[in-house]
Parts: sequence; C-alpha cells; structure tokens
Amino acid sequence: MKSNVGGFDRIARIVVGLVLIVLAVTNVIGWWGWLGLIPLITGLVGFCPLYTMLGLKSCPLKKRP
Repeated sequence: MKSNVGGFDRIARIVVGLVLIVLAVTNVIGWWGWLGLIPLITGLVGFCPLYTMLGLKSCPLKKRP
C-alpha cells in the first residue's frame, strides 16, 4: 500500500476528523460526527482508498537519482 495522501492533505484530514469527533462527543452535532473517523484514519495512515479508485494522489512524486 503506497502513500497517496500528501502533507497538507494529511494535516487537513486529521484536523477535520478530530473536530468532527469532538463535536460528536460533546453532542453539538449528531451521530454523523463520528464519520470524522474516516478522514482521521486516512490522514494518520497516509492512504485513501477513494483516491486510489479515482486515480488521484496528493503526495509529491519522488525523483529517482
């Protein structure tokens, strides 16, 4: 499994995921806030299955010497 989620994308996913989970725990938003687990996990792991299906990649390409 190759990484397909880049730096800024990873940080944004982690922040959005944590915010949604905190809002769900504090009952500010409904149960759907627990969907924040999806961006949180994909941000922590650095891999997004949806990106693979769509052929997207937000991480920089590695240059070969």
